[in-house]
Amino acid sequence: MPELPDILAYIDALRPRVVGRRIERLRVVSPFLVRSVTPPIDAAGGREVRGIRRIGKRIVLELSGDLYLVIHLMIAGRIRWMHADAKLPGRIGLASFGFAEGTLILTEAGSKKRASLHVVAGETDLAAHDPGGLEVLDADADAAALRRENHTLKRALTDPRLLSGIGNAYSDEILHAAGLSPVRLTSRLTDEQIARLFGATQDTMRHWIDVLRKRFAQRFPGPGDITAFRDAFAVHGKFGQPCPICGCPVQRIRYAENETNYCPGCQTEGRVLADRSLSRLLKNDWPRSITQLEEG
Repeated sequence: MPELPDILAYIDALRPRVVGRRIERLRVVSPFLVRSVTPPIDAAGGREVRGIRRIGKRIVLELSGDLYLVIHLMIAGRIRWMHADAKLPGRIGLASFGFAEGTLILTEAGSKKRASLHVVAGETDLAAHDPGGLEVLDADADAAALRRENHTLKRALTDPRLLSGIGNAYSDEILHAAGLSPVRLTSRLTDEQIARLFGATQDTMRHWIDVLRKRFAQRFPGPGDITAFRDAFAVHGKFGQPCPICGCPVQRIRYAENETNYCPGCQTEGRVLADRSLSRLLKNDWPRSITQLEEG
């Protein structure tokens, strides 16, 4: 799922291309995309894009007449910028917004259609799409926000009601930078650990925002550019590879469609966390430490 750095990369690339320009052509082909009824999607046709902003992991196009298009890419949704006469790509094409200078195209890979588009009238209704999480780049360390509910750090970081714009990939990188276990409970965090977590969150996000802005300064992000797996990540997507800090093999916890990656050496004092699928299969053979893992 595109997260804060990725969403900002899209917004930076879209702003000079669509702001101040009128939507001349509008086409929606996926029956699953538009999740609102009033106003109708056709109401966006012919309107000028007055601005573009982010709400959590959503991209908002501000149109003339106090109308807003709220785009949530979810896991597999992506945005493309193509020439003015571009057609929707087969199977993965969801919608297109044609401008005089080019075409904004929404795509989604895979069979599960989760990406959404809401047409919203007025700031009051737009506010209903904000989950309310802290904007991590602007906030100070907020112990009360993290301790409001007792969750694992992994869940707390990815809860949009607590923190805005963080998902599965960058939460792994943040926790590694902070040296904290993904399964540590928020109620057991010390003030020092909370300060360290917020510092790691801001440093990690600012680093990747800067990386992506430089990467896409001269071009629009391509289909494979917005991804949850980056070569320069420390742990996310690096299962079995050596941690760049301590050299310990990166481990993972898998549950349903989600995977958490972490370094036992840097984050869990050498302990290997139980994986629901593998630990049930291996039972007593499941290694409980990185030493046992390396020996086995």
